[in-house]
Amino acid sequence: MELKKLEEHFYGLFGNSELKPRTFFAPGRVNLIGEHTDYNGGFVLPFAIQYGTYLAIRQNADDLVRLTSTNMDFRVEIPLKELSKRVEKQWVNYPLGIFDQFRQANIPLSGFDLLFSGDIPNSAGLSSSASIEMVTAFALNTLIPESHFEMIDMVRMAQRAENEFVGVNCGIMDMFAVGFGRKEHALFLNCMTLEHKHVPIELHGFRLIVGNTNKQRGLADSKYNERVAECQLAVTYLNPVMPVTKLGEISFMQFYKMQEEIPDEVIRRRARHVISENQRVLNSVSSLLKGDILQFGALMNASHESLRDNYEVTGFELDTIVAEAQKINGVVGSRMTGAGFGGCTVSLVREDVADRFIEQVGREYSLKTGLHADFYLTEVSDGVREIV
Repeated sequence: MELKKLEEHFYGLFGNSELKPRTFFAPGRVNLIGEHTDYNGGFVLPFAIQYGTYLAIRQNADDLVRLTSTNMDFRVEIPLKELSKRVEKQWVNYPLGIFDQFRQANIPLSGFDLLFSGDIPNSAGLSSSASIEMVTAFALNTLIPESHFEMIDMVRMAQRAENEFVGVNCGIMDMFAVGFGRKEHALFLNCMTLEHKHVPIELHGFRLIVGNTNKQRGLADSKYNERVAECQLAVTYLNPVMPVTKLGEISFMQFYKMQEEIPDEVIRRRARHVISENQRVLNSVSSLLKGDILQFGALMNASHESLRDNYEVTGFELDTIVAEAQKINGVVGSRMTGAGFGGCTVSLVREDVADRFIEQVGREYSLKTGLHADFYLTEVSDGVREIV
């Protein structure tokens, strides 16, 4: 991102080039493994990436919050007294949800001009929404003198904004990864207790390549909320045998012994995915700490199989990229990442075959789906911050 161009765009929209805006950045995230476990109180292993959301922001004296983006045509001006109102099906609900959280926390709000600019592909499943929410929260916390939130507070605010204001029943993983990301480390997070630690990513001659299917999907309109409800139903079935509040509290061996308590075969498969995926995260952390890249790749492959067969959130496009990736000698693991129903894959690829991987998988994917895939060589980056 050329920050000079962002500033010039900001002045063109809001005027007064004598008063410089401050600029913040929040990354997107890729989840290495641990998919659909976060809202089930389980384990996840995401990392922050070099792509994300830039925000140029400046206070104004007009008692208006003006929101615009270089990526979207829609822009809006909202009086301070109307900040709690949702704008129907628009991207501005993500930052507005954060303003609403600050209002609920009794933080005094003034007018602000905000220009967002992102290089995360829209609807790719790399968490552009959490990136927008966290960069807004971090910027407001920095600029409002009365605001002294810790990072964990802002993470929780961002999750509430998405749950309550936007209307997506997401877990806390995306916001946590965006807030607590650390260069060259993955974040091992227990989504029930929020205990976390940074796990070094030493790939020993391999690269993590993200493949974007370019099949657009709207998370709020997908079957995401349906899966959340199915997992809650599984808990209801299991409660008479083992009182729990979330599937993440159940070990794989415990589930193996009592899975027949779930009479609905579909609900049983949903639970099987979540509980087996939880174990795969634990095994993955152990593999990375030992430097066992081959074992970690095998766990990635097993994760995708479960997401495809048990959780049914992949689809033809994601399955095609993964299948083509796994055919290449030098790819040790490939899986969908994110909520699914389109979006992205992440593959663990030997450095010397990275170019062939992109060319061959891209060609075969296009032939089979009629869509063009984009590929990104990701870097493991730091979390939300001000750019000085």
